[in-house]
Amino acid sequence: MFDPYLRPLIDPPLRRLAHRLRWHADAVTLGGFALGLAAALALALDQGLVALLLFLLNRLADGLDGALARINGPTDRGGLLDIVLDFAVYALLAFAFAWRDPPAAALPAAFLLAAFMATASSFLAYAIIAAKRGQDTEARGRKSFYHLGGLTEGTETILFFALCLALPGWFPLLAWMFGALCLLTALGRVASGWRDFA
Repeated sequence: MFDPYLRPLIDPPLRRLAHRLRWHADAVTLGGFALGLAAALALALDQGLVALLLFLLNRLADGLDGALARINGPTDRGGLLDIVLDFAVYALLAFAFAWRDPPAAALPAAFLLAAFMATASSFLAYAIIAAKRGQDTEARGRKSFYHLGGLTEGTETILFFALCLALPGWFPLLAWMFGALCLLTALGRVASGWRDFA
């Protein structure tokens, strides 16, 4: 929801950093995934603040790999790695919350994972059909494929996990709430597809 408004603020400093570093985008994507994996492990071991720091570094890497790709030229492989590993980190964090405190967090984490499945599948299905029809948008910045918006996009997901990692006792309530918003996002995307692809 907030991504189109934040992109003009976030992209310029990321672009400047990318010009200085000149690293390979795929290496940054894989390094970012390693940070996300470490964040999930730290959370499972009840090291919430360490997990928060690692997660924020993971998100920085996710922004930086896109900036590097825009400088050096995006690739289909990079686009695939980026989206798959993003969803994997989100799923691993939800699983880590369930691992950390099964009695309190397992059911909310399961609901959150189901909601993530709905948002991911609606997001990717819409993108596939939009690409087939030759549609494109840069409302959320220049991306590897069509990005349809919703209530829960990148910014909202980062804020949700940052809040949960900073206040892990609130995860069950926040997971139910954010999962419900994810389901509304998925329903909105299905409704958009019903209208746009008629």
